[in-house]
Amino acid sequence: VVCTNYEVIEWLIDYYGKDDWPFTVIVADESTKLKSFRSRSGGSKRARALSKVAFGKVKRFINLTGTPSPNGLKDLWGQNWFIDAGERLGSSYTAFTDRWFNSVQKGKSAMAREYHARPGADNEIHQKMKDISLTIDAAEWFGCEAPVIVPVEIDLPKKARQAYIDMEEKLFAELESGEVEAANAAAKTAKCLQIASGAVYVSGPDGEATKDWEKVHDAKLDALESIVEELQGAPLLVAYQFKHELERILRRFPQAQAFAKGAKGNKQMESWNRGEIEILCVHPASAGHGLNLQDGGHHLAFISQGWNLEHYLQVVERIGPVRQKQAGHERPVFLYHIVAKDTLDEVVAARTDEKKSVQEELLNYMKRRGKK
Repeated sequence: VVCTNYEVIEWLIDYYGKDDWPFTVIVADESTKLKSFRSRSGGSKRARALSKVAFGKVKRFINLTGTPSPNGLKDLWGQNWFIDAGERLGSSYTAFTDRWFNSVQKGKSAMAREYHARPGADNEIHQKMKDISLTIDAAEWFGCEAPVIVPVEIDLPKKARQAYIDMEEKLFAELESGEVEAANAAAKTAKCLQIASGAVYVSGPDGEATKDWEKVHDAKLDALESIVEELQGAPLLVAYQFKHELERILRRFPQAQAFAKGAKGNKQMESWNRGEIEILCVHPASAGHGLNLQDGGHHLAFISQGWNLEHYLQVVERIGPVRQKQAGHERPVFLYHIVAKDTLDEVVAARTDEKKSVQEELLNYMKRRGKK
């Protein structure tokens, strides 16, 4: 048995070569990392490399994941191809989308398209995969309670509220005129979410992006401080989205640490699990798959959230109920959602339907706000 990470796959396949590949079984943990596969010439490098040996000498390919379609049904084809070479969902990604999705152009560019599942597609796809899929609800199996979600609402200060309103109205105008393409909808909301968070990145003299930022308010940091005080020293995992949030947290809380990469990160994980770190700051995109943080604590605060549902679910699972149960801890998990009232923060925090696009969520939000 050989265990490796996805980053080593290309090297491993080059080392052995397709003809001398020695492994007859491949188990892909967190198989959503293969969802971008499109063909042997498209998709991520690791998926393309793995496709060279997925069939032939490999007799069995097993996918393991807790979130097979975190961002919609379209995530399934790439993963499933490694199981049956497209036998059930279509020999190509195009065949898959043509059969079960409607393609809609977004914005002025003909290349900017969004796929919406056709009525009944969900059931048909699941039926196609039924004979090769086994689903186990770990929470139900272990008898786990759902995490306790604690909404922590904050009001934007007057000046910050006006800045937010101005930015939001600009976004809505672009949405209504069709200037925001589906692929850019999430990016276009970034300024609104930054203002809600407490700081915004400043553009350079020619409009270019920079790493410089300006503070707008401290309301979320104040809310986080209240949580820290209530916990009275109990370890707290803090998830952030923007680097300026991390910088501001580290300035405000001297006892806080930023989760590092490599050997330093491994040592931090050990210290955290021994209860030696009071506040550990993590980014959901890099602190999800493979990290074991359940021994260190059972409190997680989101100072802000992103649009990627999989990242949210994965970082929650680092200290989640199943992990707690497996480690022998009979204690509830608390999730603190720090949300700025009457902002896009509320939309992101409530995005639990993975079938809806960011664009749809924004348009629904506009209607609720009476902007359309």
